[in-house]
Amino acid sequence: MISDATVPATPDEAALWIGLSLIPGLGGQGLRELLHRFGTPEQILAVSHAGLRTVVSDKIAGRIKESLDPAAIAPAMAWLESPDNHLVTLADSSYPRALLEIADPPPLLYAKGNLALLNAPTFAIIGSRNATPQGEKTAEDFAKALSDAGYCVVSGLALGIDGAAHRGALKGRASTIAAVGTGLDIVYPARHRALAHQIAEQGLMISEFPIGTPSMAQNFPRRNRIISGLSRGCLVVEANLQSGSLITARLAGEQGREVFAIPGSIHSPVAKGCHLLIKQGAKLVDSIHDILEELGEIPVTATRPASVADESDPLLVHLGYDPVGIDALAERSGLTSENLSAMLMVLELEGKVATLPGGKYQRVT
Repeated sequence: MISDATVPATPDEAALWIGLSLIPGLGGQGLRELLHRFGTPEQILAVSHAGLRTVVSDKIAGRIKESLDPAAIAPAMAWLESPDNHLVTLADSSYPRALLEIADPPPLLYAKGNLALLNAPTFAIIGSRNATPQGEKTAEDFAKALSDAGYCVVSGLALGIDGAAHRGALKGRASTIAAVGTGLDIVYPARHRALAHQIAEQGLMISEFPIGTPSMAQNFPRRNRIISGLSRGCLVVEANLQSGSLITARLAGEQGREVFAIPGSIHSPVAKGCHLLIKQGAKLVDSIHDILEELGEIPVTATRPASVADESDPLLVHLGYDPVGIDALAERSGLTSENLSAMLMVLELEGKVATLPGGKYQRVT
C-alpha cells in the first residue's frame, strides 16, 4: 500500500504517475490495484513481468515493462509548469478525503486553482443544460446561500443549472469547484470560457482526464461520480427524465450522500426528473433551510423565514409561476395583447419576468 505523502509529487514522480495512468487498457481500477499491491509508481515499474501478471493481464504487464512514453507524458508536464496547475495523486495529503470513500476514486486528479478546496465542506448543485430562467435563478440563489453558509459548491461547468450554480457560489464566501469531463487545457462548453477562468482564479477546476482530452460523451458519467463523491449532499434543481443529473443523483445515493430535489410545475419537462427523485426518496426542497436542517447546520425547530411574494403588480399575480402564453394571460387578466406586451416588456427589464421559447412567459422570483 502506498504511504501518505506530506508534499505533492516531484516532477519526476509526477511523470511516473502520469505515464502509468496513460498505459492503454490499465485504467483507474488496474492502477489502484497495482498501487495497493506494490506501492509507489517507481516500485511498480521495478516489479518483474511475472509479478505484474499477478495483478494485470499479460498484455498490460508487457506495456508496463516497456519504457513509459515520454511524448505522451510531455503535454501534462508542460502544463504542470504553471504555478496554478497541480497534479494530486492518491499518495498526496491534499487528495480529497471524500473521494477515498467512494468505490472507484481516481488515482490522480489534474487541478487548477486553490487546492485547499478539495478538503473543504462541499455540496453539489446540478441540473438541466436546457434550464428555464427561473431554474437558473434558483440554482444561483441556492449556490450563493450555501457558499455563504460555508459550503464550497461543486458542479460540472455545463450550460444551464451548472453554470448558474458556479456563478452563485463565486458570489459567496466558500467559492466553487468545477469537475469537468475534458482535459483542463480545454474549456467545454466554449461559452463558459470566461466562467472557467474565473473559477480557476477564485475556486478550483479538477479533472481525472489527461491533458488534451476532448469532450467525449462517455467521459461525463465518470465525471459525475466525482461531483457526487466530493460532496456531502447533492441538489437537483431541474432535470428531465433523460437527464445526466439523475445519474449523478443515483451515484450520490449509492455513495451514501444526501439527495435533494426542487419540485416544479407538473406541466414542465424539466421538473419531471426532480419529481421522480422525490418519489424515490429525495428530500423535497423549497428553501435553503431544508438543506441546512438535513445537514445538521441549524436545529429542525428553528423558525423558518416566511416566503414573501411580490404581489405589488397585479399582472404578476395573473402570471403565477408556470410558463404561460400571451393568449392565456389575456384571458386571465382581461387585458389586450398590446397592453400585455408593453407591461411584460417592463417586467422583463426589471428582471421579474423571463421570455421562454414558444412565446411563453414565466415569473422570476
